[in-house]
Amino acid sequence: MNVAAVIPARFASTRFPGKPLADILGKPMIQRVYERTAQARTVGRTLVATDDERIAAAVRAFGGEVRLTRADHATGTDRLAEVAAELEADLIVNVQGDEPLIEPAVIDAAVAPLLDDPALPMGTLMTRLRSREEFLNPNVVKVVVDDRGLALYFSRAPIPYPRDLAQALPDDLCGVAAFRHIGLYVYRRDFLLQYARWPEGRLEALERLEQLRVLERGLPIRVVATAHGAVGVDTPEDLRQVEAVLRQRGE
Repeated sequence: MNVAAVIPARFASTRFPGKPLADILGKPMIQRVYERTAQARTVGRTLVATDDERIAAAVRAFGGEVRLTRADHATGTDRLAEVAAELEADLIVNVQGDEPLIEPAVIDAAVAPLLDDPALPMGTLMTRLRSREEFLNPNVVKVVVDDRGLALYFSRAPIPYPRDLAQALPDDLCGVAAFRHIGLYVYRRDFLLQYARWPEGRLEALERLEQLRVLERGLPIRVVATAHGAVGVDTPEDLRQVEAVLRQRGE
């Protein structure tokens, strides 16, 4: 089965303009993401999708594959779908362009269920929440799954809500099975093209979470648990943390 990974990358950013080109120990961030994504065993092709020629030029400079897209896309999923429409691939992996520490094995873990079960249209990842602060933070998206690992709901609110612990929620969340959603997605190509054409859902509009559009239509999303948390770069300060990890690893 052909699997293509697409990394949407925008130059504009409220908190960190030009983020994909930020230098990380001699390499632009988009190159770090690209190289780690390409190491995934299940991924046969890796591309960057961008509407900015500066990013495209940087990708070409390190020998990567890039597609220039329209500039008026409302979401990264729309940009992904534009590229997917021209790809010969069975599965499309959406890798966030601001995670230079993405683990190739995590990508493989997200892809695996769709390789095994042809009925699954979409998959994603989650990791255990360890702190009360994250659990209560609306910028940290939470997910609840059923016994088969299918998503029941995604929310910015603390879910599942531990009623009996509400007044004394421990700082380390001991005893609370809460999970953080990791924004890496795997789609069947045909499903992705359909999904991008659907109108915004009611719950999606409330939570500002695109994946709820799928659940609102009664379709399954397989969520794979991983011990690797997302280490994204949202601010210049985050770069220093990433550099410290890379130095420790000797990369």
